[in-house]
Amino acid sequence: MSKIKKILIPVDFTEISENALKYLNGLIDNDDTTEIVLLHVTEAKLSEEKQKEAEAAFHQLAKRVLSSLTASYSFQQKSGELVPAILAAQAETGADLILIGTKGSEMVEEQATSNTANLVLEANVPVLVVPEEASFAMNNIALALDKNEIDDFFLLSPLHAIARKFDAAVHVLTIQTDKNQVASHGENAGLLEYYLETLDHHCAFPQNTDIELGISDYVAENNIDLLVMLPRVHATTGVPSEGRLIKLLTLRTKVPLLSLD
Repeated sequence: MSKIKKILIPVDFTEISENALKYLNGLIDNDDTTEIVLLHVTEAKLSEEKQKEAEAAFHQLAKRVLSSLTASYSFQQKSGELVPAILAAQAETGADLILIGTKGSEMVEEQATSNTANLVLEANVPVLVVPEEASFAMNNIALALDKNEIDDFFLLSPLHAIARKFDAAVHVLTIQTDKNQVASHGENAGLLEYYLETLDHHCAFPQNTDIELGISDYVAENNIDLLVMLPRVHATTGVPSEGRLIKLLTLRTKVPLLSLD
């Protein structure tokens, strides 16, 4: 399975982004082959003096939080809107994972939005969202799926790499509702079994009238350390998803969420 080779991390020098860097320490775990790119985005272009101040702040942050990191890292600065700037930096650097901290939101669904939720929906690489109070652990991973067929199982490669690295159990989770009664993963079942056969894994089909609540309840009740989701339908015959569920879970998750795309 493919290894994560380069990670892009937006940094704004807040406790939220600092906590995301602390999470990175656990995820990298003395791996000196993964390259880290720290990105600072400002609305307006900084003066030369302000750029130097930001670079000094980067070094102080790295010294404080990343002193034990054996992987190489570099700093970048961009100006403009946050999400487009992050996506541009990802394209330029070739990063195959974006890791970002989030404060989340408890707003009602119609009003709920955030830069992080928008990033998850717009990025075409995996995005790992780290809630502000999350600490690193990797014993149980939940892969939340629906009944839609997955054409490209290569999308699950980051999940496989992380689970294998930390010897984590994988819970293949599908919420049953009144309108969606399932007892297997249908056409995905065989390939899922093949793809996960080297990992400790099992399937779960809990009942709940609300899929978001069902996923959140399962995560809390089963000590899940990482929630993994596919934000869109990945089948040639499927109907594209607007990403409502992944947006809500990005905003409200209490554990890190890995969006695979």
